[in-house]
Amino acid sequence: MSIKLLKKDKNGRCTFELTGITPAFANALRRVVAEDVPTMAIHDVELLKNNSVLYDEIIAHRLGLIPLTTDLKGYELPPADSQPTEVGAHGSAASVAPEGEFIAKSMVHLTLKAKGPGMVYASELKSKDPKIKPVFGEMPIVNLLKGQELELQAVAVLGTGKQHVKWTPGLGWYRYKAKITVNNASKELAAFIHKFPPQVVKDGKIDKAAIEKNELFDAVDGVNEDIVKVDYDQSTIIFTIEPWGQLSAKEIVSTAFEILSKKFSDVADKLEGS
Repeated sequence: MSIKLLKKDKNGRCTFELTGITPAFANALRRVVAEDVPTMAIHDVELLKNNSVLYDEIIAHRLGLIPLTTDLKGYELPPADSQPTEVGAHGSAASVAPEGEFIAKSMVHLTLKAKGPGMVYASELKSKDPKIKPVFGEMPIVNLLKGQELELQAVAVLGTGKQHVKWTPGLGWYRYKAKITVNNASKELAAFIHKFPPQVVKDGKIDKAAIEKNELFDAVDGVNEDIVKVDYDQSTIIFTIEPWGQLSAKEIVSTAFEILSKKFSDVADKLEGS
């Protein structure tokens, strides 16, 4: 297998080319990214004061879905028998990890204290660990009116998307590498131009660069092969990772490969021992 970086945008979305693998392997990588790469997320919330217009459960749910920067070197997943079992943002600290030293390795405490009037933002969450903080500080939590207060304590836990999507680090998807041939001199162009996506039509002609930029290969494939022909290279897969901010695309991919490697090793060991 070989990997070649194709592009990376300012938001961290990364696209790379994979050769020497099968679609089954690419799909396994996609699933590991979504389900097994761990991140931090708020799992337990204790509301000390809340006379806002939102119920405690709604605020807890909002907190659980705030992406938190994650330090994979400083924290460890709880043992399998003590990992988070609830799928809501408002869980129980006792269900996360046993008492003892391991608690510090899998969770971090956050606090929030705000008084109205004004909007309460994610940036107002104070973390005991500066490495674990909201990715997007401008995310709104609740709007407090004059005299209203919000005070809470929260526990963020290292978990995986298998337990709840709030622990998923981002999206991953893939496709075959496509080669586009455009023939704007086709006699059928006028009759078919309206059937192509408007994003790829410029000055009454098909813009090849727009197809590639917007990755509209499937959208133009089969409309009229005399105008646009799409050929797929099934030996090369284009994979895209869109992080949600907890981890970088590089961290997500490298961690996913480590997890996949361990899964394959575990299967091989069990087969040898059977």
